[in-house]
Amino acid sequence: MIDFDKALTELGLPTRDASELPTSGKTFADGGHYRLEVSGIERFSAMQTMVETADQLGVAIHRGIVSVGGATTLSFAELHDIAKLGAERRIELIMTPGPRRTWDLGPQVRTAEGVGSGWRTRGVDAMRYLLADIERGLEAGLRGFLILDEGVMSTVCQLRARGYFPPETIFKMSVYSGHGNPAGARLVESLGADSLNPLADLTSAMLAAIRQTIKIPLDVYIYLVEQMGGFNRMWEAAEIVRVSSPTYLKFEPGESEGITYRPYAEESYHQKLIHEKVRFAAITHELIQRQNSQLKPSPAGSSDLVVPKP
Repeated sequence: MIDFDKALTELGLPTRDASELPTSGKTFADGGHYRLEVSGIERFSAMQTMVETADQLGVAIHRGIVSVGGATTLSFAELHDIAKLGAERRIELIMTPGPRRTWDLGPQVRTAEGVGSGWRTRGVDAMRYLLADIERGLEAGLRGFLILDEGVMSTVCQLRARGYFPPETIFKMSVYSGHGNPAGARLVESLGADSLNPLADLTSAMLAAIRQTIKIPLDVYIYLVEQMGGFNRMWEAAEIVRVSSPTYLKFEPGESEGITYRPYAEESYHQKLIHEKVRFAAITHELIQRQNSQLKPSPAGSSDLVVPKP
């Protein structure tokens, strides 16, 4: 029989999920253990709502995800306005270049069985469109981008290294890449990714095992849309941060991403939803401090955040 303990150790991988839940010894450069991330900046008005709500609730939002449905649905002027406000408030912004896989021509990924095939970019033309959308976002002032597959991640990181993209550009690996173990996480890090959003339903032990293997931040769902599981991990957030820091905590309430991020939804819908996301972030921050005051959030506008260019 194969000695898998020996084999995995030779590969530099953990032999078990970290059920002993060791405390992570890693932090962000500013010493913070966690940061708060809000998705759903589908319009400039949603960005304004996010900032205003954060001020009202006295909570620092460190990162925002711009146009989860794909940034091709926002005008260049609106992207620039979002980037300008992000620069003023020193909020790290991650733009989702489009077209996203579910809005591509091929229907397989939207079928009951085809959904398990992964959200990979179809064809060279689609990849060129995505790269062009990143270029457009860079011209608007944005410096962070969400990537869905390993081939594209490898490509954009190589282009950054060769000077085609500014050196401060950052790339976040999407949850739709489907990684949920240390080997996959290490692969993503080796490609040059700056943070990884692992599968949303990983236990604290699984997250701890991944943290033992990589250095880049993890982006972990605390509240998830109903069609992807609909869970609420607010009370678990302190333990998640303890074992997986540095960690971005994510909040995605709603029925489904397909509904939440429709680019033609009423403007007020996105404003109300992003208000709730910031409120959930503030509650989670309160609960973390209530349970483990040794865990520190990054300061607002932390110096190592990659913020947009005004």
